[in-house]
Amino acid sequence: MKVCIAEKPSVAREIANILGAKTRKDGYFEGNGYQVTWTFGHFCTLKEPHEYYTEWKQWSLAYLPMIPPRFGIKLIDDSGVAKQFAVIEELISKAEEVINCGDAGQEGELIQRWVMQKAACNVPVKRLWISSLTEDAIREGFEKLREQDEFNSLYEAGLARAIGDWLLGMNATRLYTIKYGQNKSVLSIGRVQTPTLALIVNRQLEIENFKPEPYWELKTTYRDVIFSVTKGKFTTQEEGLEFLEKIKESNFEITDITTKKGEEAPPRLFDLTALQVECNKKFGFSAEDTLKLIQTLYEKKLTTYPRVDTTYLSDDIYPKVPNTLRGLAGYENLVTPILASKIKKSKKVFDNSKVTDHHAIIPTGVRANNLAGNERLVYDLIARRFIAVFYPNCIFSTTTVLGEANKVEFKATGKQILDAGWRVVFEKQTNQQEEKEENDKENILPEFVKGEQGPHEPSLAEKWTQPPKLYTEATLLRAMETAGKLVDNDELRDALKENGIGRPSTRAAIIETLFKRNYIRKERKNLTATITGIQLITTIQEELLKSAELTGLWEKKLRQIEKKEYEPKLFINELKEMVSTVVHNVKNDWNYKAITIEDKEAPKAEKKETKKKEKSEKKPSSPRKKKEKKLICPVCKTGNIIKGKTAYGCSNWKTGCQFRLTFEQAGGDNLSDEALYEVLKNYNA
Repeated sequence: MKVCIAEKPSVAREIANILGAKTRKDGYFEGNGYQVTWTFGHFCTLKEPHEYYTEWKQWSLAYLPMIPPRFGIKLIDDSGVAKQFAVIEELISKAEEVINCGDAGQEGELIQRWVMQKAACNVPVKRLWISSLTEDAIREGFEKLREQDEFNSLYEAGLARAIGDWLLGMNATRLYTIKYGQNKSVLSIGRVQTPTLALIVNRQLEIENFKPEPYWELKTTYRDVIFSVTKGKFTTQEEGLEFLEKIKESNFEITDITTKKGEEAPPRLFDLTALQVECNKKFGFSAEDTLKLIQTLYEKKLTTYPRVDTTYLSDDIYPKVPNTLRGLAGYENLVTPILASKIKKSKKVFDNSKVTDHHAIIPTGVRANNLAGNERLVYDLIARRFIAVFYPNCIFSTTTVLGEANKVEFKATGKQILDAGWRVVFEKQTNQQEEKEENDKENILPEFVKGEQGPHEPSLAEKWTQPPKLYTEATLLRAMETAGKLVDNDELRDALKENGIGRPSTRAAIIETLFKRNYIRKERKNLTATITGIQLITTIQEELLKSAELTGLWEKKLRQIEKKEYEPKLFINELKEMVSTVVHNVKNDWNYKAITIEDKEAPKAEKKETKKKEKSEKKPSSPRKKKEKKLICPVCKTGNIIKGKTAYGCSNWKTGCQFRLTFEQAGGDNLSDEALYEVLKNYNA
């Protein structure tokens, strides 16, 4: 009998159906020569300190550093886990072969390997490695099962990560809690969470210590176009006024006009971090919210494997693209032009060298008929990104106009879209604010003629230098990805990803941990550190513990372990040495004071805002409220949306508007105004 171990019951059910194992047993499915069982999250973990030595149960500086001679694993103390593990253990003991069907990533590999190790598996093991949960992908995966040994380095990297986190977390947390804590409160220190907290704290302190300085900008308006002096900013008002007086009485003359054509490529496909960033910016979703939503879409077979850090597709996906595009229900008007001719194979989309275990997040082509609310929003982002990469570049022209008044040079620039190209894919998505920002960027200029001149209106404005902005989850995720270096350029960001802190799959959890530890809180979209968070980072003098750059180098080594370019033992020995050094230094720190443990209660202003929000959410919606939500028909643009017996329709149905959205298409017959508004916003007529 072949035993398949899936990552969760729902996946096991899918696999069992495809393999013909249709008899349901207690904890597994059976049939056609297969037994399909499952785990659900971590079943095993590294042993606790006291399970190595009983004296380590006591939190005392005398027993630090704690470095076990050999690490061991144990089953998690949970009755459900114990019961399901007993099933797996029994099945493995009688198996002729085991097929590891775990999540196809580093964490999934570690979870399943530990379970097999704990169950004393000594039969041949194969690996199912797939990028989506569609029937075709699973069938293809079973036809091309891989040897378990191919993934040894992935497991070693996961194991090295777990041991590194144990060494640093257990030792540093006890060390700082005993030395600087108070009132039995634990000061949690982590290999990734502490440098992430340091990013937030350092930015906050930078803002608090920022001293604004004045500067002056000289501009002039000619033919309703604002020109800026090319000299730049003035550091004193006197200098600015001197130039203002100089040009006041002179005519303004156009001295040069240059127009250049340019092209803008479509935005890259999504990796997990880019998707989390976009969802935070557009919808205010937390990184954790987005991860849960994309995981649900993956399990519904609508999108591919989500925990990825590449924005490229492998070459073998290219022939599957037309069918995937045809399966995108509701996007036919955008897909038809692509399918009208042969799809171009661009190196900016397909590049095997940029893909390791999994490719970028894309739709699977399975029709998404019953999505609503936030799931629909996330799916729409992914679908449109996927469609856009097969559209032509956006073509624009940039015009630069130079002018002068009394030999003082000024400049104005404008951008005009000549051919929207891929931008048409996102036209319905753009909100009014984004449209305004886009129009401001384009700044279309009137026709100027070289040598023309006339009166102008100069002005000198006082401005002040601005501090950097607080982190949002979007900007923090980018900073984690690039070890604190904020970079807009895609190519440069790719190069820095090697040294990013955390992994795409764990960054959301790290941010959530900082919230739970009461080290940070959210004020609107901004992340701010609490007193405890600030004092913890300012107390830690060891750069090894809080430097994003140094932690990024460890992350790089973990990636190198995956690629068989670095020895796991070396990585663990380096961390052991580091832990010993940190413990020695902190033990000998005599200039210290206890860290303030801030009350977990939110600030008063935050409490008021929360209460106000809760109060407004409790109020039942009225017809007037519905009108304020502007549930306007997306077809005729004038009628209101009304609810019928089986569908939503338009109030103008009597005068010929044929808009109709069944409850099934909308995702329910009892949608809130907000949810229905989002569905209508993404409706393709």
